Amino acid sequence: MATVTAAEQQAMLQSRLTAKLTDNASVIDKLLGGSVDILKRDFMFCGQADHPGICYYTDGMADTTIIDESLKSLLLYGFDLSTDPKSMPTADAVRTQLLVNAAVKTCSSVKDAIVAIVSGDTVIVIEGIEQGLIVSSRGWKDRSVEEPSSENNVRGPRDGFGESIRTNTAHVRRRIKDPQLRFDAMVVGTRSQTDINIAYIADLVKVGLVEEVKERLGRISIDAILESGYIEELIEDSPLSPFNTVQSTERPDKVASALLEGRVAIFIDNTPVVLIVPTYFWQFIQAPDDYYNRYWVGTFFRFVRYIAFFISLILPSVYVMLISFHQEMIPTSLALTIASGREVVPFPVLLEALIMELAFELMREAGLRMPKPIGQAVSIVGSLIIGQAAVQAGLISPFMVIVVAITGLSSFAIPSYSSSLAIRIVRFPILIASGTLGLPGFATVFFVLMLHALSIRSFGEPYLAPASPFLQSDQRDMLLRLPMWMMSDRPSFAQDIQRMGDQQKPDPSKE
Repeated sequence: MATVTAAEQQAMLQSRLTAKLTDNASVIDKLLGGSVDILKRDFMFCGQADHPGICYYTDGMADTTIIDESLKSLLLYGFDLSTDPKSMPTADAVRTQLLVNAAVKTCSSVKDAIVAIVSGDTVIVIEGIEQGLIVSSRGWKDRSVEEPSSENNVRGPRDGFGESIRTNTAHVRRRIKDPQLRFDAMVVGTRSQTDINIAYIADLVKVGLVEEVKERLGRISIDAILESGYIEELIEDSPLSPFNTVQSTERPDKVASALLEGRVAIFIDNTPVVLIVPTYFWQFIQAPDDYYNRYWVGTFFRFVRYIAFFISLILPSVYVMLISFHQEMIPTSLALTIASGREVVPFPVLLEALIMELAFELMREAGLRMPKPIGQAVSIVGSLIIGQAAVQAGLISPFMVIVVAITGLSSFAIPSYSSSLAIRIVRFPILIASGTLGLPGFATVFFVLMLHALSIRSFGEPYLAPASPFLQSDQRDMLLRLPMWMMSDRPSFAQDIQRMGDQQKPDPSKE
C-alpha cells in the first residue's frame, strides 16, 4: 500500500466519517497502511445485504470475546429493515437498543476512530450510518501483581503497580473509596498517544495544583512518551538540579498516602512508575515501614537513614580532606595506622578515592545490567576479590576500601532509588573540591549545595519545607515520626488539614 504523506495524513485525520461505507473504509485503510496486526471483519447489519459493515480491531490488544458478542448482536438481532430498507437507525439508536456491551460510544471524526483502533478498542462502521461505534474491547495480557523490587518493605502491602494504567488506578481506588477521588484523563505524545491520568482528592488537594499540573502536561509537545521519566523531565521545576523535585514510586500505598495529604499523582500508561507532586527532600528519606511499625521504631530507623544519607554524601570527601590537608585533626594512633597502610600506595589519596569510587560504581552497574542470578554474584564477589587483590598489590590502602564500602552500603539504605542516584553523582564534586582545596573547598561546595537546595521549589512548594521555611504544624513527621494519635493534621498546604478526631490517644482507664 502506498505511503501517505504527512500533509495527506493530517487532512484525512481531520475529516469526518460519512454514511458511505466504502469512503470510510478507504480512509481508515490508507491511514493504517495495511499493517498485518490491524484486522477487519465484514458483516451484514441486521442480516441485510444492502447494509454491509466492517469492524476494525488490533490483534493482540483486543478481547475477541467482546468482539464476538458485538457482532452477534449486529448480525442476528436488531431492527426490521425489510419494510423500508432505506430507513437506517442512527448510531445512538444502535448503541442504546442493540449493543449489549457495557462501554460503547459513538465517534464522528476519523481521528477518534483511528486512535480507538490502535488503543485496543473495536471500531464499527456501517453503510448508511454517518457515525462510527467504538466498543471498549481492550484485553491484552498484563503482568501479574508483584512486589516492587526497588521499594521493599518488611511490614505492609506487597502489591505494586504494573504497566496497565487502569489496573494501577484500581489499586488506588481500592484503598481510597472516597467519591471525592478523581482521575482526569489526558493524552500526550503525537505518535504514541499515551494515556495519562491525573489523580487527586477534590476537597483535599492544594488549591490551583491540579490546574498547574494540567498546564505543564499540556505544554508537552513530543512524538512519544515511553516511560514516566519522559514526563518527569518535562514538568520538573529545576531541570538542571541534581535533586529530584518529582517523586516516583511503584507502591500503591505510597500514592494513596500522598493523595490523602492533598498532593497529585500522575499515572502514565505502559509503566509501573507513578509520579507524585509536589515533593519535599525529606520524603526521599522516609519509608512506608515508618508508619506500619511502632512510632519509636520508625523514628529510630529514620535517624539511621539520615545518618546513612550524610555518610553516603560526605564520608569519602572528609577522609580525603583529612589525609591530604588536616592530619592534625586525626588522633595520633589512628594517623599512624593509616600512614602505615598507605606506605606502598603509589597514588595520591584523591586519585585513590576516585579510582575506588569509580570501580565500585562500575561493579554496581555491571551487577545491575547482567542477568539477575549472575549479577548479584558479580557485584558481591567482584567487590571482595578486586578489593582484596588491590590491597595486596599495594594499589589501594585498606582504609580506603573500608571507607568506600561503608559509603556504598549507606547509599543502599536510602529508600528512594532515584534520590540515591543523585547523591552518588553529587558526591564526586565534593570529593574533588575536598581533595584539591581541603576544608575551604569542602565547605564551599557543601554550602553552595545547601543554597541550591534552599532555592529550588516543587510545583510552587519550597523543596526543604517544612524546615525552610519553618512550619511548626508540619514538624510532627519530618525528622521524627510521632505517634499516629499526635499526627491529627495533614500538611498545611492541603485544603482540609484535619485528618482525625480529637483525643485519639488510647486511654484504657476510660473504658
